[in-house]
Amino acid sequence: MPLRLSRIGLMATIALWLALVAFGNITDYGSNLVFVQHVLAMDSIFPDATIHYRAIHAPLLQHAAYVLIIATETLAAVLCGLGTWRLWRARRSPAAQFHRAKRLAVAGLGVGVLLWLGGFMAIGGEWFGMWMSSQWNGLDSAFRFVAVLLLALVCLGQRDDELDD
Repeated sequence: MPLRLSRIGLMATIALWLALVAFGNITDYGSNLVFVQHVLAMDSIFPDATIHYRAIHAPLLQHAAYVLIIATETLAAVLCGLGTWRLWRARRSPAAQFHRAKRLAVAGLGVGVLLWLGGFMAIGGEWFGMWMSSQWNGLDSAFRFVAVLLLALVCLGQRDDELDD
């Protein structure tokens, strides 16, 4: 039971973390919008970089990208939260049933990895050259998200033993 409870606690904490990230972006929309706008506009990457043609300057597209980020953060938080609830309800169940209860939590972690690894590190970091910016570089932060989410996936993905009576 302690291992199951630790997994449930881990998922609850991650759900809270992701919910706070999404909540912050929703309630303080403008703060991180500026970050997204600079990354997409590529206005702080090396001046002689030959990838400036990839820049997106249209405000509508910049807002759409940011809304997509917030929606994805929210989806990851909701899936992790619902997954936590399912794990809690199955905490005393047989091992196979507890393992099946992990599905939504795994989906939430997967959505988070797709956002921060695929969206921020691959698209933002490489396609838009965010790695070249000293001011608008979110790669360290994205890496922290990816590392935590992947470690949680590994932890959650382990099979459980049957509970002792």
